[in-house]
Amino acid sequence: MSGNETEGIRPLVNKILDSYQAYPKTCNIDTDNRLNKDIIIDILEKIRYVVFPGFFEEKHLNGQSIEYHLGELLEDIHYRLKRQVFKALHHTEEGRPVKAECLEDRAEQIATTFLEKIPALREILATDVQAAYDGDPAAFNTDEVIFSYPGVFAISVNRIAHELHLMEVPLIPRMMTEYAHGLTGIDIHPGATIGEYFFIDHGTGVVVGETTEIGKRVKIYQGVTLGALSTRGGQSWRHTKRHPTLEDDVTVYSGASILGGETTIGEGAVIGSNAFITSSVPSGTRVSIKNPELQFKDRSAKAQIRMTELGQEGFWKGNE
Repeated sequence: MSGNETEGIRPLVNKILDSYQAYPKTCNIDTDNRLNKDIIIDILEKIRYVVFPGFFEEKHLNGQSIEYHLGELLEDIHYRLKRQVFKALHHTEEGRPVKAECLEDRAEQIATTFLEKIPALREILATDVQAAYDGDPAAFNTDEVIFSYPGVFAISVNRIAHELHLMEVPLIPRMMTEYAHGLTGIDIHPGATIGEYFFIDHGTGVVVGETTEIGKRVKIYQGVTLGALSTRGGQSWRHTKRHPTLEDDVTVYSGASILGGETTIGEGAVIGSNAFITSSVPSGTRVSIKNPELQFKDRSAKAQIRMTELGQEGFWKGNE
């Protein structure tokens, strides 16, 4: 850049510098604790290597090399996770001071504890893989489910992030789940509590809020929202139950919205497509929207025929 060009751009530089002073919360300057998104995503992918060995690595794994390979992976994950957690621990909720002392020890403990949870993570993720295979007649085998199902990817990332969330690690769990959200269109907050054998079919547009509680053997379809009734209260609603509870064996069909922290969908209930639920539903109940009246127009004869879609009984027979 020539001297004249430098002088010409200086006023703009000064304006932008002034904006840095005016809006410091949107700057991350002069800090040694900047999180690295690329490293966090790489750590997440390495954890998936451990959870699903042999599916995503470039190298071929065999029984003779797996112990050495696993040891290398765990050492790498532990070291880099510890460093990123240490940086994350410097970030707190607004207004809370940072207590920098002993953060190294806490980061070490969190990284070690997380690795110890991997066997349990594998156990529950095995039930999710099985749920996807059992619940989808289009699934060729469980390998296809692990390789290609967006719901299984989003759930596996969420379960990893949820463990870090439970250990009160700031930022990193949400960065992980938003990575999955960007790839799949499935938005599950790491704070959501989800039981075993969970299946999201298709998945695009699914939203699961922070305080959602989901029981065992629950199945939901694309476009489902498990959300809050209102967020107009903003930060005053933090740490309150804002999202619904789904008990065991609930099925929620596409496009349904279930809202509110006091809303409970009872065990075995079925929520039909496009239902809008803001109050609790008893166990074993089926909820559906009355089918709309369709108009069929014969353009050649210019005659209009009015008829109704399948009745409620026909809908349930077709969706069971």
